[in-house]
Amino acid sequence: MQQLSGMDASFLNLETANAPNHIGSFAIYDQSTAPGGRVTFKQILANVESRLHLARSFRQKLVYAPMNLDHPYWLEDPEFDLEFHVRHIALPHPGDWRQLCIQVARIHSRPLDLSRPLWEMYVIEGLDNLDDVPPGSFAVMTKIHHAAIDGVSGAELAGAIHDTSPDAEPVPPDEDWKPEREPSYLEMAARTTLNNIRNPFKFVGIAGQTIPGVANFFRGSPEDEIDEIKDVPRTRFNGTITSHRVVEGRNFSLQDIRDIRKRIPGATVNDVILTVCGGALRKYLEFHRELPDEPLVAMAPISVRSDDETGSAGNRISAMSVTLYTDEGDPLERLRKMQRGTKASKKTAEAIGAQTMTDVAQFLPGTLIGLAARLYTRLGLANSVKPFCNTVVTNVPGPQIPLYFTGAKMCALYGMGPVLDGMGIIHPVFSCSGRISIGVTACRKMLPDPGFYAECIQASFDELFEQALEPAP
Repeated sequence: MQQLSGMDASFLNLETANAPNHIGSFAIYDQSTAPGGRVTFKQILANVESRLHLARSFRQKLVYAPMNLDHPYWLEDPEFDLEFHVRHIALPHPGDWRQLCIQVARIHSRPLDLSRPLWEMYVIEGLDNLDDVPPGSFAVMTKIHHAAIDGVSGAELAGAIHDTSPDAEPVPPDEDWKPEREPSYLEMAARTTLNNIRNPFKFVGIAGQTIPGVANFFRGSPEDEIDEIKDVPRTRFNGTITSHRVVEGRNFSLQDIRDIRKRIPGATVNDVILTVCGGALRKYLEFHRELPDEPLVAMAPISVRSDDETGSAGNRISAMSVTLYTDEGDPLERLRKMQRGTKASKKTAEAIGAQTMTDVAQFLPGTLIGLAARLYTRLGLANSVKPFCNTVVTNVPGPQIPLYFTGAKMCALYGMGPVLDGMGIIHPVFSCSGRISIGVTACRKMLPDPGFYAECIQASFDELFEQALEPAP
């Protein structure tokens, strides 16, 4: 057995009935590239089964400490059932984009079964009316608990079920998989007691690393960089969420994004994405006459996964706050401000120490975290407490080569994420095979018109692209 880190366990402890903490994606595939021109569900099951050894998360379930007094453990599930996790559905005619988004949003709304390995996969047939996709294509939606993976390890998990050619064969396992015996209550109690004796002494070391980092930042940073961290205005997305979700997204050429960033020296692909998201939020809130005078703020996750942790599951992430400059109507000027703002935000995260920030979570009591999360929801505090951010924008880079699943070529890939009380909209950004998608997952009550919001994303990109390619004055 392997124990969850504090960061991984926090995603379990913070979960509530209206806010399950799983992440996901849905990809669209052209099955005409597969041998024989057609992919069956039986073939998909066989393909996934042949790759279970390539990612630990597939067959590991949770074992809990007595009274939740310590972080849970991962156990190789002796009752693993592949057909419980891989499921098969179809859209009714005409099988268009909105039908697909509605279906995946409904599936994404439902929590995972925490007594089994924390993932599900849905094969969705009947995609006969999607733009730029051949009729007869299918989608694969995957959802997996955030306790098991972060965005980077999620991309590695996706790599386990994909190939770089339609007829590739999976790498065989080095040894046969062996399930583990579930430990008794007394065994878990002994582990818990020993860990609780050790942890207080470790926390002293973590605190000693954190305090100097904060002090160094405020002592050594120019005033204008500290001023970049603004108060977060309240919007429709900063209240109590329901259990219902909406999903949407738009897909762009990665080369177009790179062409845009060249207009502003020092700008990155991530700066362009944040600028597009800021523009979309500005357009949407302005249309509803709800645009605050103060700029909105996004949380941007940062991977702290080292090279020797590549291929490992779990979460190795921290985060930084980024001003979205929604008060700026000129898209190119917004990108210019974004480039300066993200540079200052990165300096803040580096000064405190992203690795240290994730280590602190190791020693937070899970029972208290869970109690606080439930109390926060029950009292509706998200409606009165000052927001910590307006949205999350998370950018997960993928391989820039064609990918195949059971011989079918991937045509598009969109991300989905969790929302919570006080932060009811998230923008998962995935790049793969020369394309980059800006997805959106939101509470349906807060975003009742997801199709219009997707149009705002497209319009924000179009304006920025057009202005960036104009000759400089």
